[in-house]
Amino acid sequence: MKLHVINTGFFKLDGGAMFGVVPKVLWSKTNPADEKNLCTWAMRCLLIEDGNRLILIDNGIGSKQDAKFFSHYYLHGEDSLQSSLKKAGFQASDITDNFLTHLHFDHCGGGVAYRGDDMNRFEMVFPNARYWSNEDHWEWAIVPNGREKASFLKENIIPIQESGQLNFVDLNNPSLTENFSFFTADGHTDKQMIPMIKYKGKTIVFAADLLPSVGHIPLPYVMGYDTRPLITLEEKKKFLEEAADNEYIIFFEHDSENECCTVRHTERGVRLDQTFALNEI
Repeated sequence: MKLHVINTGFFKLDGGAMFGVVPKVLWSKTNPADEKNLCTWAMRCLLIEDGNRLILIDNGIGSKQDAKFFSHYYLHGEDSLQSSLKKAGFQASDITDNFLTHLHFDHCGGGVAYRGDDMNRFEMVFPNARYWSNEDHWEWAIVPNGREKASFLKENIIPIQESGQLNFVDLNNPSLTENFSFFTADGHTDKQMIPMIKYKGKTIVFAADLLPSVGHIPLPYVMGYDTRPLITLEEKKKFLEEAADNEYIIFFEHDSENECCTVRHTERGVRLDQTFALNEI
């Protein structure tokens, strides 16, 4: 098995929204904001070579939305989905599986593209891949609640089903391969899937939006975007204690500086232990 970091670029979000009730004087120590109170976040995916399967977890924001939409998020950086795949020695047609942790636009927008200049026709970025969601989250996304409607964009989601490439995992048997399992979390959005990868005798957890960054490790640091923040609090506590007990390697999708970390038990609860790049494992 081989793992590759797939960087798809950076975007900016309001720091207050990313840290909820925590005061700026505290969260800005790890995530300093610019003059507009915006913090920089990564859209970092993970590519897994496992036997004859090439599995990509999430795919970034894509490029389908108009200039007004993107003006809210300040996309920047030299990396893109296609350039990062090429750097790893692959192209989009090589992907056999695209595992979508959830269907918010910054996690799944890169999987569907416009066909040429026709904004009414779509094509799949990974033509030979199965796109994996789960039935509960899919139903949650295609009939969105008012709070998440702006994050579930039909042009990112419906074409997956229309292409015939949509597949649902079995939540009663939460695994994709022998080395790839997952668990679900409901605080951020309903039935978000958090992958766990067995690699070199370690367990790597793709944290997605359960734990966006190192700065979110303290329990009260919960995003204002989360639909059920008290459930997030419980899910984080359980996960971080398990991560400390079992020496999990946490892989960050959104931390702009840190790819991975470990955590440890302290008198103040679970806290950051070490940060490092994936290729240092």
